[in-house]
Amino acid sequence: MERTTDYNLLNSQLKAITEDIPYETANLANAAALLWEHLADINWAGFYKMQDGKLVLGPFQGKTACIVIPVGRGVCGTAVAEDKTQLVYDVHEFPGHIACDSASNSEIVVPIHVGGEIWGVLDIDSPFVGRFSEEDKKGLEEFALILEQVL
Repeated sequence: MERTTDYNLLNSQLKAITEDIPYETANLANAAALLWEHLADINWAGFYKMQDGKLVLGPFQGKTACIVIPVGRGVCGTAVAEDKTQLVYDVHEFPGHIACDSASNSEIVVPIHVGGEIWGVLDIDSPFVGRFSEEDKKGLEEFALILEQVL
């Protein structure tokens, strides 16, 4: 199953809709909607923001989600603890995976920084094992860098 995403187009659209917009929630909501529209074979796309030392659910597209995720737990918490993108081929093989949606089988989580600190994460899930590639990782890390400029 071939999945290709035009990350140049996606990221240029993100720049266009967030440039000079000082409203965090609006920018994140539109960013989640862009991901939902452009990425094939996903079942969740959104954000968790660091608040009170833990990740708290932010704007997203998809089914209802876990509201609070401790740092170091699950894929999102591990991305924060390690300050590193987590590209998970099969979430059922990830130690401590938190199953917010039992239909999710692969996941990618990208840390987002503001002022040199971790602001939160971009989280995308798929019902397909092995959905995310190195190309997705590169494109989504660039997506996060664009958001860092407007948060």
